Parts: sequence; structure tokens; C-alpha cells
Amino acid sequence: MRSGDHRVTASRRTVWAILSGDRRHRTAQEILDGATALDPSINLSSIYRTLALFSELGLVRETKLGNDASSHWEITHPDDAIHLVCIGCRTVTHHAGEFVERLREHLDEHHGFLPHSTDVTVSGLCPHCRDASDQPVNPSS
Repeated sequence: MRSGDHRVTASRRTVWAILSGDRRHRTAQEILDGATALDPSINLSSIYRTLALFSELGLVRETKLGNDASSHWEITHPDDAIHLVCIGCRTVTHHAGEFVERLREHLDEHHGFLPHSTDVTVSGLCPHCRDASDQPVNPSS
């Protein structure tokens, strides 16, 4: 941040600590909840300004997950991860593999479309929630 002439403020350090702490996807409100526990003077507009700056600097990315319309923020990672969103406990995990790269190659080779970024989200039940609900492995069968 300093190389881009941006000050490293206490509130920016706090937001970064929350986002990088457990690498979860968080809404601005969840970030605020964690931030105010550390610094009660932080408000929601400060959170949004910090997220906008971090996004502009390529430090964080905004994602819409599943049917939830709210934005979720996470530390930037390569596009080769698929977001697995549990509709039971609302956890989000990353699944790395070659699928996303194969998708980008397919779009380029077969459709002439050159992807700039790729964000793949799959909603379903994590192993814990699936076991708790006694859902079959393939619900369409």
C-alpha cells in the first residue's frame, strides 16, 4: 500500500487482519462485526472504503455466492478455484483443480471467447450437512 502512496491506517490493518485471519468469505457486516470488537471506532462506511481500496489494489476480491445477493469479500486468489457454497451451514470452501482452466480453454477454442476472470460457484451440501440431513450423494438420481 505504501508503494502506491496509500497510508497504512489502523482501520485498514484491522480489516486486513480479519480477512486474512481465517481466509473465510465475509460480508461487509461480518467484517464490521469483527472490526468493532478490535476497534469500536470503525464504522460500515470505513469498511466499504477500505474494501474498495483493497479491491482496486488487487488485494481482495468481491464475490456473489449462491442465491445470496450480498457481496462476500476474500483475499485475492488465483482463478483456478471453484467456490463450494454449503446451503446448510453457509461455509465456503475452495476446490482447486484443472476444471476451471479447461473451461477457459474450451470457451476460447470453441467459442472464441477470451475469459478475463473466472468465478465458478457450486451450491450444495458440505459433507457434514449432507450427513446430518441424510441426503443421497447424487440428489438427481
